[in-house]
Amino acid sequence: MPLFLSSSEFPRPRLALLLSATALTALPAFAQESVTLDPVILQGQGSPISGGVGYTVSTTATGLKSGAPLTEVPMTVNTVTEQELKDRDPVQIEDALAYIPGIVASPWGMDDRFDQFSIRGFDLGVYGLFRDGLINKAQSFSGFKVDPYMIQRIDVLKGPASVLYGSNDAAGMVNMITKRPTFAHLGEAKLSYGSHDTVELAVDWGDVNADKTLSWRLTGLTRDGANSIKNSDDDRDLLAFSTTWAPTDQTSITFLAHWQKDNMMPNVMVPVAGEDYDTSGGTLPSDFLNTQHPWNKFETEQASIGWQAEHEFNDSLKVRQNFRYARQTTDYNHLYSSGLTAGAPLPANLNYTAFTVDEKARYWALDNQLEYRGRMGDAEHVLTFGIDVSKQIRDGSMGYADPGYVIALSALNFDQPVTEPGAFNDARTEVLEKGIYAQDHIRFGNGVTVTAGLRRSWVENETEDRLWGMDSAQKDNATTGMLGATWDLGNGFVPYASYGESFTVNIGQTFGGEQYKPTEGKQLEVGLRYQPAGTQLQLAAALYNIEKSNVLTSDPVNSGFQIQTGEVRHRGLELEARGQVTEAISLIAGYSYIDAKVLSSEDGDQGNEPAMVPEHSASIWAEYDFNGAAEGLSLGGGLRYVGKTWADNANSREVDSYVLADMAVHYTWDDYSVALNVTNLFDEEYYATCSAAGYGCAQGEGREATLTLSRAF
Repeated sequence: MPLFLSSSEFPRPRLALLLSATALTALPAFAQESVTLDPVILQGQGSPISGGVGYTVSTTATGLKSGAPLTEVPMTVNTVTEQELKDRDPVQIEDALAYIPGIVASPWGMDDRFDQFSIRGFDLGVYGLFRDGLINKAQSFSGFKVDPYMIQRIDVLKGPASVLYGSNDAAGMVNMITKRPTFAHLGEAKLSYGSHDTVELAVDWGDVNADKTLSWRLTGLTRDGANSIKNSDDDRDLLAFSTTWAPTDQTSITFLAHWQKDNMMPNVMVPVAGEDYDTSGGTLPSDFLNTQHPWNKFETEQASIGWQAEHEFNDSLKVRQNFRYARQTTDYNHLYSSGLTAGAPLPANLNYTAFTVDEKARYWALDNQLEYRGRMGDAEHVLTFGIDVSKQIRDGSMGYADPGYVIALSALNFDQPVTEPGAFNDARTEVLEKGIYAQDHIRFGNGVTVTAGLRRSWVENETEDRLWGMDSAQKDNATTGMLGATWDLGNGFVPYASYGESFTVNIGQTFGGEQYKPTEGKQLEVGLRYQPAGTQLQLAAALYNIEKSNVLTSDPVNSGFQIQTGEVRHRGLELEARGQVTEAISLIAGYSYIDAKVLSSEDGDQGNEPAMVPEHSASIWAEYDFNGAAEGLSLGGGLRYVGKTWADNANSREVDSYVLADMAVHYTWDDYSVALNVTNLFDEEYYATCSAAGYGCAQGEGREATLTLSRAF
């Protein structure tokens, strides 16, 4: 069933509206051009939040909130399209990012609690996630995890994004675009069966009213499953609803809501033979090491509601408002490996520590934008002024058992009961961030565009400590800017250059009582984009240099305290090819080189390479669509290489490189489709990262296979 309208299905003015009906500007051109129809728009790629065409998109609303062609954004923007999500069928958002150059997906191994990734060598954990341009960051252990089935596109903006998005790491951010109404009928039902007896049922259903002013969409999913760890769970119930009301060509509002309940398992750190213990007497049994204690659990329930509204006063002036409120409850128990007791030739005991979390987290985020489009002299300007505010609240307690539990090697079992540990933290934390920003996107007649932006941010942190009665408050502010330019040479080549700044808040004080300043980041980037004429193939290359200052490091005079003399630098090269090579072959290929260095530190690691940064990484995915007698059949396959890394900044333990293979087989006939997706095809055993303290390594995900039957209706 088609997801986008053809020109015969809808009047021309209304189509232009609906392509922008999700409260973001649909076209980067000026208002006089916004109703111009061409084949690209009719395929849906004209919208800066659409799922794209094949493996490519032409516009983005992540790099510029007003929406602009990718070729006019002076920073790297990588996109996971709707087609790629369909072909690869990732289980998690982090899996969806696996074929983007400069990203390491799942840097902490098999850990279903959060979506984790690194960008350009910086481990963002769960603090670089946005959804529909609004924060979706973790608070403590509440990760607000998003299921890929409710997402139609993922944009990755590389480099500092603080001008538009406030406090954020200099490496970049990930913006997930939620599925929303299409103003056409759609229907899909899916039944899947996969590894570890995982069963999943999903439905995606939408329609439109008779006069095509109101459209809705319902997306649901239920899963009963596990992962390769014994006694694990991977269960989910999800229900998402959206509706768009477009009463006139000038006004639209989209409401987005969802509810999700998860039952998952925490990660496992495994002692490595020959590294964490002597192997002269044999090795520890892997079937025990890869087993969860029955006491372990990670249960969450979350819900959100919000809207994206837009009103166009005239051809030059429009306003947008984006809002979301979300909350999550987290019930978490974890008996985790905390090292070994020395013994010969094998360790005498395995040590475990009990840890608990019982918390509630919520946030609300509001972004108001005023956009002006017009001509000033020889240039066309798109001026965006914004005021945004967000509040994050975490309320709960944590428990910790020290000393923990000891399991003798002579009697390996998890039969012993676990007692709820006493609380070491019971607090309520509130973070309020406010910002004012302005960005001007200037388009000259000679193919040159210039983008400049400036922001002022204020951040307040307040903590009410119920356990120790030591309440605290902290206020920070920061001014950040960006400047960039692109130049369309007219032959498919578009060089660009940019400078950008970022900030992230540090909580706490020095020994002298001075409040920590925000960590500051800055990036210089130059790049080149190329799209051969008449093709859907996009090629890109980027060189960048990222530096962070005011990084926390040990106080050399006052033990146990920190100062802000730390500096780190990452510089590198990224290459990407994406799109149609031929009518039958689609391709995604990427390569990343990172030269990372600790420039200044009091921790004894100055001059070393930071932990978890692969110098080289590369990936390639190709999809072949058959025709003729085999029409409807497609085969896909990919390889992912991640180079060796250090386990710590001291460079005391090396983590080996690894190569993983993935595959997909799809066959479609009439309204039916069957697909087989396999990740880590050869069940390669590898470690994503390791602890230098002897706690072992985080195992990477093993082979996962899923067979899916779908029907469109």
